Amino acid sequence: MVGRHREGLAAGLPQFVTLEPFADGSTVVLDEHAARHMRVLRLESGAQVGLRDGQGLVGEGQVVRLAKAQVHVEVQRAARHAPLPALHLLVPIADRDRMLWLAEKATELGVTSWRPVMWRRSRSVSPRGEGVNFQAKVRARMEGALAQSEGAWLPQAFPEAPLDRAVLAAPPGHRLVLDPAGAALVGAGAPALEEPVVIAVGPEGGVEPDELALLHEAGFRSVSLGPTILRFETAALVALGIARTCLSATPTGAPPHE
Repeated sequence: MVGRHREGLAAGLPQFVTLEPFADGSTVVLDEHAARHMRVLRLESGAQVGLRDGQGLVGEGQVVRLAKAQVHVEVQRAARHAPLPALHLLVPIADRDRMLWLAEKATELGVTSWRPVMWRRSRSVSPRGEGVNFQAKVRARMEGALAQSEGAWLPQAFPEAPLDRAVLAAPPGHRLVLDPAGAALVGAGAPALEEPVVIAVGPEGGVEPDELALLHEAGFRSVSLGPTILRFETAALVALGIARTCLSATPTGAPPHE
């Protein structure tokens, strides 16, 4: 964190994400991308690095072999972290680059799940972020953001869905949809948030009346971020930051343990 001395397991070290399970004393093999990144950082055998599996496991280890196509890291310590309070995002299918930027920032804020929604106005966007190849790019951005922010949990990234299907798949709990006509998300009269929280962010140009009605029928409450017009990624980031702060004020779950 900027302006603070970081503490804890693997804090401040170069971080790498691996899907391979690991434990104290095990050896993890990282891929060619990690090897290339280590060379850019001028790391050599003997360097200390951090490891994250995206499912709560964080480790610290030593590079024991650095080759062109792979890296071997001997794990010295590992600990599992409890997940943050659940915070789910329904994001509009929109401009690809802006969706990728939001995927990074949502990961930094510890979003629990990411589900792209095909709103009616999403269909007019080109080029828009959808399809299997784009999902892989989202995953790669999320992994990079997890390493940079030293998080422990990757968002569960779902494929794109029409609004009705996304609403059916959304978990129960505090359901919010960003709507300029809604009540303020902060201040007097703002909803007291408890996990799980689901935030639906509409496309640029707004949510159509029948789409908003569908959300209201499913228990979504309209909330506003103020009088200014925000781009979808700005609105999503602001709402996630507010919700994460509110949820973190009453943390749940067990503390990290080694």
